[in-house]
Amino acid sequence: MAAAKRILSGIQPSGRAHLGNYLGAMRQHIEMQKDFECFLFIADLHALTTVHDAKQMQNNTYDLAVSYLALGLDPEKTVFFKQSAIPQHAELCWIFDCLVKMPFLERAHAWKDAKAKGKKEISLGLFNYPVLQAADILMYQPDLVPVGKDQKQHIEMSRDIAETFNKTFGETFKIPEPFIKEEVAVVPGTDGQKMSKSYGNTIDIFAEENELKKQVMSIVTDSTPLEEPKDPKKCYVFNIYKLLATKEEIKELESKYKKGGFGYGDAKKALLAKILEHFKEAREKYKTLYPQKDMVYSILENGSAKAKFLAEKMLKEVKTKVGYITR
Repeated sequence: MAAAKRILSGIQPSGRAHLGNYLGAMRQHIEMQKDFECFLFIADLHALTTVHDAKQMQNNTYDLAVSYLALGLDPEKTVFFKQSAIPQHAELCWIFDCLVKMPFLERAHAWKDAKAKGKKEISLGLFNYPVLQAADILMYQPDLVPVGKDQKQHIEMSRDIAETFNKTFGETFKIPEPFIKEEVAVVPGTDGQKMSKSYGNTIDIFAEENELKKQVMSIVTDSTPLEEPKDPKKCYVFNIYKLLATKEEIKELESKYKKGGFGYGDAKKALLAKILEHFKEAREKYKTLYPQKDMVYSILENGSAKAKFLAEKMLKEVKTKVGYITR
């Protein structure tokens, strides 16, 4: 029997888990536990590009760990760890830095976006983000890397870095493939842009019900009167709803839009009810797990120990190839 393929992914602890995180990545990570050898890390090194408050970093990291466990991550099936607990990531990043050329990094979307938004002082960490991401990935020799469509370029850059190292120092790194579910590649936020904490347009799945309702009710809609038919495909409410609903539920809501006499307020109530139904068990588990800090930290520490064992082995091979280790 062939060994299960290995997947690896990471997620930044930049705030509470939202629908975009869940539909774009977290749900896949949890589903793939059944059929793959899974590695998942909390990308707190990457988070330092935007989070510069120690308490916030700690709270975000803990909240993300609890969120994953509440949603069904099984630490017996997934190696779940903190990126910062594995110093080998940063060490491998430096080795890659000495191979990567500046124009290569200037192609990265994150760098281009920051420049386009007129940011005058962009950190070296943001510029170098793709190289650290390559180290994160290649360290564990995964076959597949589940990502959103917007992250595909970074996987391609990781592949390029692996090929450059292999060509320079000899065959070392496996060339990973991106794994993208097209139907949830980009999740719309409350303003229609990609759902993102940086845009302030998220729907937070573990928020208190009143706050969750406020977020759903803030979704931008057009001014079509209640009595008139509406095009569900052009409605952000509907486009979020269909990512959680069954085919029958989607068809039923679509019919209400087209028939008329169904307002956007009604659609938002239907979406709120669907979110509360879909995450009922996870929201209850989240509340139960949150106070159990010793257990949550222990899970992360155990996962970090497993990851570190492999990272040390991989880095030793790399150091030998580049000439740091002679015997």
